[in-house]
Amino acid sequence: MDSKVDSKTSVVSSTPGPSKTGFYNYLKKGLLSLGPGIITAALVFGPSKMTITSKLGAVYGFSLLWIVVVAIFFMTIFTTMSARIGVATQQSLLSTIRQKWGKAAAIAIGVGIFFVTTSFQAGNSVGVGISIAEASNTSPILWIVVFNILGMALLFFRSFYKVMEKLMFFLIALMLFAFITTLFLTKPGLTEVAGGFIPTIPAGSLGLVIAFTASCFSIVGAFYQSYLVQERIKINPEIKETNRNSITGIFILGLMSAIVLICAAAVLHPKGIPVASASDMAQALEPLFGRYASILFLMGLFGAAFSSLVGNASVGGTLLGDALGYGSQLNNRMVRFLIALVMIIGATIAIVFGKLPLELIVFAQSITIFLVPFIGLALYFVANDSRIMGDLKNSFAVKIFGALGLLILIFLAGSNVNELFLK
Repeated sequence: MDSKVDSKTSVVSSTPGPSKTGFYNYLKKGLLSLGPGIITAALVFGPSKMTITSKLGAVYGFSLLWIVVVAIFFMTIFTTMSARIGVATQQSLLSTIRQKWGKAAAIAIGVGIFFVTTSFQAGNSVGVGISIAEASNTSPILWIVVFNILGMALLFFRSFYKVMEKLMFFLIALMLFAFITTLFLTKPGLTEVAGGFIPTIPAGSLGLVIAFTASCFSIVGAFYQSYLVQERIKINPEIKETNRNSITGIFILGLMSAIVLICAAAVLHPKGIPVASASDMAQALEPLFGRYASILFLMGLFGAAFSSLVGNASVGGTLLGDALGYGSQLNNRMVRFLIALVMIIGATIAIVFGKLPLELIVFAQSITIFLVPFIGLALYFVANDSRIMGDLKNSFAVKIFGALGLLILIFLAGSNVNELFLK
């Protein structure tokens, strides 16, 4: 009798049941699979992006919300395309481009992206400095130095990717909290918000529409996704990569963009308040909702600036290292040095000039004009190549929408040529 009871007891005890550990591991794997997409969203959503988005809402109200949907759709197409390249190949994307089109093509992309990221890094440093300085009534220079040193200190961790992933999750959560809370404070009209998704282009808005689309449909950010996916696979090979993993991060990018635009449309547009920088939005909130609302928005600005400061530098340093033959692994010493170099140059420009000099903006845009369509074409044709991609090559639908995305990139490049050189 006792033996039967023991036997039954042993059977019952071996039967698997609900486990907190099992649920935790499932949740952990789910979050880790989102890492590359979240990092891309965080590095794309920087201070300049917030400024452009705030201007759209401040000047044109809710009428251009539909642009967010269009830009995010094409960003999703190219980001998932890049992620599939990262899964399909055993080498970096620039190595694949080097094999397909030669060394010069890989170097042109790597060096070009390094210059672009370095040129815009000053804006990220200024954003970090201003967000803390305005909240604490201190000098922005102090915080520019402090957070660039902190950013470089992260490079000394053994697994920089893991640290960056956790940092970006935290900063994205901070931004979502700040912006969603601000949205509830502003209480926009639902009818007006819904009307913003009906496509219209108000008179005089084309320049801002082009600027927003170019900043949100970031082909450089999409390109880097393949590197992030390969880093994640190296650290957590048991987690399967799917399109959904990248889509979630880009959806969050679109959600934050829409919220900032809606808040600006609800607060700034009715009062005709102009926007020169992202911090202007925080200043406009204070007389309406109090000091805490201003600080709340500055928290979001800090999250955007610091995430871009670290992420943008990682893009520039990694791709230059890969282009010059040093490899693309984030634990590579030369790659880490080049990432730090982007931060140092950006911080120096921010401290010396106080903001990004006009000449540097023109220089960066000039490079971007010719580089962006080239990067888009490289991504598109690599992802279409069945010898490289196998079953992960672009589907017919992705080929069609990807071609439309390339036309948009070429149009944006043409518009920039006209703006910079022909006017």
